[in-house]
Amino acid sequence: MRKHWLQITILAALAACLAAGGAPGTGSAAPVPPAATVKGTVKFQGTVPKATHIDMSADPKCAQMHPGGATMQDIEADAKGDLENVIVYVSQGLGDAKFEPPKEAAVIDQKGCMYQPHVVTVRANQELKVVNSDNTTHNIHPLPYNNRESNQSQPPGVPFSMTFAREEIAIPVKCNIHPWMHSYIAVFKNPYFAVTGKDGSFEIANLPPGTYTITAWQEKLGSQSQKIAVGAGESKTLDFSFKQ
Repeated sequence: MRKHWLQITILAALAACLAAGGAPGTGSAAPVPPAATVKGTVKFQGTVPKATHIDMSADPKCAQMHPGGATMQDIEADAKGDLENVIVYVSQGLGDAKFEPPKEAAVIDQKGCMYQPHVVTVRANQELKVVNSDNTTHNIHPLPYNNRESNQSQPPGVPFSMTFAREEIAIPVKCNIHPWMHSYIAVFKNPYFAVTGKDGSFEIANLPPGTYTITAWQEKLGSQSQKIAVGAGESKTLDFSFKQ
């Protein structure tokens, strides 16, 4: 009788433990706090400079793709000053956190004898697939400071890939065949970054609660940084303004 009563007591305790979401000897998992978000806009202050015209006459195939002409992309802003192609990222506050690179590749395309997108973001050791969609030979020549330099010609329809092992914001890229072709590759060791769209907006989501330094980088206008603290599940706004 006493043995039977002991068995019932043990089973009842086990049932109570399972009902509470735990298992004997393991305890329950600590809850993960809701992620935070930082979003905002980047503006150009003052009169937006007139875009520089590109002369593509050296390669008739390129010129034919732009019957109305093409312009440089070093400062792209609309009439309201919304600044495109600005990289906004967490530059401090993550400590020694480690992040695995995405399995899917980022892509840069040589299309219309221009690099598309003009600013490419990748993670350290993430594959960057290079595509040539034009009917002419191109060349992609990144000029890094912290990573290994490469210089490769690319006939039409022959893709290849490259990777960058270390963070670097940002690597200038040129085409040795078409001197007007320029772009930038920004390499990050964490996933907390964004590139502004045509409306100058950005959003960095899924941030752990904490205090961070957020930096905005623009190829011609330099960098700016601001500090911000975000709590669990909180969304805060942070705006930047650049001028020449």
